[in-house]
Amino acid sequence: MHFPTIKQLRYFNALVEYNHFGKAAESCFVSQSAFSVAIKELEIALGGQLVDRTNKSVTVTNLGREIYQQSLTVMSEMKKMLDLAHGNLSPLSGKLSIGMIPTIGPFVMPDLLPYMQQHYPDLDLEIHEGKSADIYEQLMRGQLDVILLALPYEMRSVETLTLFKDRFHLISSANNQWLKGHKFNIDDVEEGTILLLDDGHCLRDHAISACHIKNVDKVSQFTASSLLTLIEMVKQDLGVSFIPEMSMKLPLFNSKEIKVDPLEFDAYREIGLAWRKGSTRDKEFKMLGDCLLSSIEDKINLY
Repeated sequence: MHFPTIKQLRYFNALVEYNHFGKAAESCFVSQSAFSVAIKELEIALGGQLVDRTNKSVTVTNLGREIYQQSLTVMSEMKKMLDLAHGNLSPLSGKLSIGMIPTIGPFVMPDLLPYMQQHYPDLDLEIHEGKSADIYEQLMRGQLDVILLALPYEMRSVETLTLFKDRFHLISSANNQWLKGHKFNIDDVEEGTILLLDDGHCLRDHAISACHIKNVDKVSQFTASSLLTLIEMVKQDLGVSFIPEMSMKLPLFNSKEIKVDPLEFDAYREIGLAWRKGSTRDKEFKMLGDCLLSSIEDKINLY
């Protein structure tokens, strides 16, 4: 009996997820021909067809879908085995892959990386950036060890560690037309006043919730793909917006064109770590949380 290899299972998982031989092969950093051979060898080892192939598409068979679900379990158990092996090493040493959302990563990495290099020089820290849904999915596939994101965010089969509150501030153009010299009040502003990020960014959802935006008509039809774009839109007086405190380290906030005001209510998102439930490295992840707090404690109000 020939057992499938971990490489074959990893390739097959990629094929199901990308639904395209070329893209899946590229994601695995292997040629398409070698990738196709590995999939065929997997089918031979299992004694069944996993995908139907045509010139333009890939269709996963019923057997293929069952094998995919089982394969995810196998890969998860393999990851636990690796975690167990890493647990025998010194804390925060060896390879550790962390995922971060783009509205957090750029603001903590400049402080965290030098801190980790100084205190844990044997740690090989790999940074991956993506939206919350993407890094959570990669975490559950075993491609990431731990993720740094904004909470609350709906996740299953994970443990979370809340680190600190990241408070929202109001930003507006220095001579904006929207507030008319008055303090911000969500009930008084006109329709289309509030600028937010695109759908899919958790910062958009957190701003809507934390800042009590119950009337969608208050939100502008114009959206931004990034914080930098959002700030530029505010500078052009297309509306006002809410910005998390950690992003106020950006040089753009030194500009006389942007006005930053505290909100008269406590609006914030929580920043925290999440990892797979049952991981043997949970103590290390808690240590990583302490390191992150120590590295930025003089840059942001944590409480």
